[in-house]
Amino acid sequence: MNQSTAPKNGLNALPPEESVLILIDHPAHPVRQPARKQQTVEDKVMTINNLSEAAKAVVRRNTEEVQGGGNFEVFEELFGDDFLDHTPQPGRTPDKDGARQLYKILRTAFPDFHADIHWQLADGDRVTTYKTYHGTHRGEFLGVAPTGRQIQFETVDVMRVRNGKITEHWGVANLFSLMQQLGAWPAKQDHS
Repeated sequence: MNQSTAPKNGLNALPPEESVLILIDHPAHPVRQPARKQQTVEDKVMTINNLSEAAKAVVRRNTEEVQGGGNFEVFEELFGDDFLDHTPQPGRTPDKDGARQLYKILRTAFPDFHADIHWQLADGDRVTTYKTYHGTHRGEFLGVAPTGRQIQFETVDVMRVRNGKITEHWGVANLFSLMQQLGAWPAKQDHS
């Protein structure tokens, strides 16, 4: 076959801008495959954004369905077996079991426990959440007998999500305010 009889749109007539990798199965019949597109900066940003959005959704499910709804089947789904809490609450172990125990203690002490998520920010697989917890004190909490009082306290926490599982936690909760609301510590006095 000479150049004048070669197919114009066949495998041998690919434009030069479509670089190809030639695999030779048989010397007389080369197989052409398009080269892989290089990932652009925009593609990488989209991948990071998708990862961040997925991580935020996992953390939101934990806040709404586990902490707020008491669904411990979802807890088992969302938390990795290798979970590590870098800031465990008093008397809790820094592992998955410690987190499960804390959530159960909170749900027992405050059966209507729930959170208002004010905002979430994600950086790759880490999600920072600022929220206010609410509930009614109906069971013992940190040695304080039930008061029937409505409580609220703020928290900021960071959770790492890998492969759809929460694997790490760092957090700060305003437990001083909570204990004041329960009457365990004196309320803030007005010095005016």
